[in-house]
Parts: sequence; structure tokens; C-alpha cells
Amino acid sequence: MIKIRKSEERGRLKLNWLQARYSFSFANYHNAEYSGFRDLLVLNQDIVSPSGGFSTHAHSDMEIVTFIIRGTLEHKDSMGNKEQIHAGEVQRMSAGTGITHSEYNASDVEELELLQIWILPSKLHLIPSYEQKQIKDFKSEGPEKLLVSPAGEFSSLKINQDVKFFEIALKKGEAWERPIDAERGNWIQVIKGDVNINDLNIKTGDGVLVEKEENLSFRAQTEVELLLLDLC
Repeated sequence: MIKIRKSEERGRLKLNWLQARYSFSFANYHNAEYSGFRDLLVLNQDIVSPSGGFSTHAHSDMEIVTFIIRGTLEHKDSMGNKEQIHAGEVQRMSAGTGITHSEYNASDVEELELLQIWILPSKLHLIPSYEQKQIKDFKSEGPEKLLVSPAGEFSSLKINQDVKFFEIALKKGEAWERPIDAERGNWIQVIKGDVNINDLNIKTGDGVLVEKEENLSFRAQTEVELLLLDLC
């Protein structure tokens, strides 16, 4: 079963400093059909105006992954981390017993665009932790890179749940097959480009929910970059 979550059908928030699209219920946006998927609770696409951002706020018992599409994010947290995360980098933060943090656009000229993804942890009250890494430094297996995994395999970022995040990059016209476990669920988020997945046409910003399938067949109509989340 494959279901397309069209980009334009996502929840929407527009402020003077933020344009947000919500794949799942979040804040004041509620959608009974899309209130998380397995251990995936939140997938937000945010465009933050120059110097804009999220002031200090708290999280606990959540695995948070941030993928920078363009621009630079300024991060500061109660663990003592003060970092900049640039386009082409991934950040993983385990909130565990509790943290506070702030996230701002580091530029006063350019917009910041990112995906923020929340995963429910396998255990509660873990010790908070933080990692970040450039995508180019992850190990490649063909067009696929493992970014996040429970065991930190192949130098991926380590997450406290049985999930894996992959970045898949395809050139225009490139075809690729990927076997998957029919007992698990997959969520695909298209960052850029148009791609045919199992004979369905998927466009920039679309999400794809996959269950009870044994294979994914990709054919790129343009240059394509997407995230694939393999969920228990």
C-alpha cells in the first residue's frame, strides 16, 4: 500500500518570520488521518526569515532530527552546545530527561529552510545527547546514504529507536530498485525533484507512506533528493 501526501495538502502556518508546512498534526493543526506514522510523530518543513527563529523552549523524551536544506541554523542548548548547522548537514538531538534549546537563522540576509523530524524514543528518561554531521561524510551505497540508525552503523548518527534515515540522490533519468521489509513502514519525503515511485508520480514536497510492500522502484524525472525513513 502506497499513499501520497501531497505537498499542498499539508498543514500550513505563516508568520512574519516563519512559513511552515506540517505533514502530521502539530501545534494548532490537527488531521485525524495524519497524526503520526508508527514512531514518526512530526515532520515539519520550515522556511525561516533572516535573523528569525525559535526562542528558548523545552523538550523531553523525544528524538529530534534536523535536516538543513539551505542556509545556516544557529543552535544553542542547555547541554552546552552552541553550533552552526549548514546546508547539507544533519543534526540529531535526544531530549531524554529534558533539555532547553533555541534555533535561529544565522543569516540576516538569506532564508533558512529545514526539515525537523520527531521520533518517539524506545525508552523514556534517557540522558540527553547531541550530534551533527555533513551528508558528504556519510558512507554511500550507490545513490543511498545511511544518515541515522539505532546502532550508529557506518558512522551514521545514533538514534534511540529502531528507525533508519536514508538520503537518496538520483540523477535525471536514473532508475534504482530498493528491497524493503513488508512488515515495516517507510515514509519518503521528497526534498527536490520529480520522481516516479512504483509507477506513481511524486513531486517536490510530497510525502509517501509505504506499508506492506516488498520493493521500491525509483525513476528520476529530474535530479532528485529525498529522505527515506525506515520505521518499525
